[in-house]
Amino acid sequence: MELDLGPEIAEYRASLRTWIEAEAPPELPGLYDWHAPQGAGSGQATAMAKAMAHPAYAEWSAKLAEAKLICPQWPEKFGGQGLDAVRVAVLNEEFHRAGVPRVSRGMGESLAGPSIIVHGTPEQQAHFLPRIISGEDRYCQGFSEPDHGSDLAAVETRGVVDGDEIVISGQKVWTSGASTANRMFLVCRTDPDVPKHAGLSYVLIDFTAPGVTYRPIKQMSGASEFAEDFLDGVRAPLFNVIGGLGNGWKVAMTTLGNERGGRATVQHLAYEREFWELAAAARKRGKDTDPLVRQQLAWAYTQVQLMRFSGLRNLAQVAAGKQPGPEASVAKLFWSEYHRRLGEIAMAIEGGDGLLRPEGDGYPVSEWQQVFLASRAGTIYSGTSEIQRNIIGERALGLPKEPRVQNRPARG
Repeated sequence: MELDLGPEIAEYRASLRTWIEAEAPPELPGLYDWHAPQGAGSGQATAMAKAMAHPAYAEWSAKLAEAKLICPQWPEKFGGQGLDAVRVAVLNEEFHRAGVPRVSRGMGESLAGPSIIVHGTPEQQAHFLPRIISGEDRYCQGFSEPDHGSDLAAVETRGVVDGDEIVISGQKVWTSGASTANRMFLVCRTDPDVPKHAGLSYVLIDFTAPGVTYRPIKQMSGASEFAEDFLDGVRAPLFNVIGGLGNGWKVAMTTLGNERGGRATVQHLAYEREFWELAAAARKRGKDTDPLVRQQLAWAYTQVQLMRFSGLRNLAQVAAGKQPGPEASVAKLFWSEYHRRLGEIAMAIEGGDGLLRPEGDGYPVSEWQQVFLASRAGTIYSGTSEIQRNIIGERALGLPKEPRVQNRPARG
């Protein structure tokens, strides 16, 4: 099944495909697997960094920048092409088909930038947005804190105004990309005397400034994709407060609600390739005739195809001008639970070999051990499976809100 998006989109696809074929350095697809499955872990981080240091990647980045294909969904006046969600999806599909990277600016492109576009002053937009597109500023996110789970409004990191600066102290945790970031967007409490949602501010800080330290968090896969951050009197100009003091909740909701559905039609492709690799592993071990293994692999293939059709449905809704709803929660719950189960199936196929790590320094793991261990994090980060089910139940199905447990009185 293919989705007919009309002649205009077909023409855009054809022109984009021609441009990629003419401009992409020929060695680029072979440098790295640019479209690995989400949640596969950071075992490939070193290989990716090496590939990004190659001259071909720099050449490709320069061509994309010239064509305004870095942050292409941003409005033209802010350096993008103003692409709608359908064209972004087509762009992702064609880059995936060609095996070349899109050169994303990460959280700066998808989270901080859109929030600055919506809530920033013209002066803030002129200062911060070009630095994201150029790659000069690389952002990480400072929302989560110890002991607060997913309750963003309960943050305790403090922001105290001192003249024309804000002084920030506190702790953040589960920070992705801390080791490569030089900027952080965070939420801090600047007014403790008002209701918790009203006393927050959204601030951009220099993540290399005095008072900033971070410590990698070791995961069970041996990787360290996350970090905990300690902010001790970190200073930032009030110019870096986006949306104004006390308006951080509104800005944070823009960050969290930013639509990233352009990958809806390509997400399944990496998982499909991974599935066929697992099928080949089963065949190599002589388990492709085992009825249980065949049943499990058939289930996995079905799930990947459901991802594909779900992505096409979401794209059709966007093309029809419908606003995105809780579909993002459905998709996130689906792929994360699927990938965790696939890791378990892979370990069963590996059998006893799956219990033995490869020889080598550090904490090496095999390909399928990596999938098994790292995929379990997918049901936790970016909103746990439990939270996604709450969103689906309450916002999509209209079920009553989950009862809140009242604090028990202290024993005397």
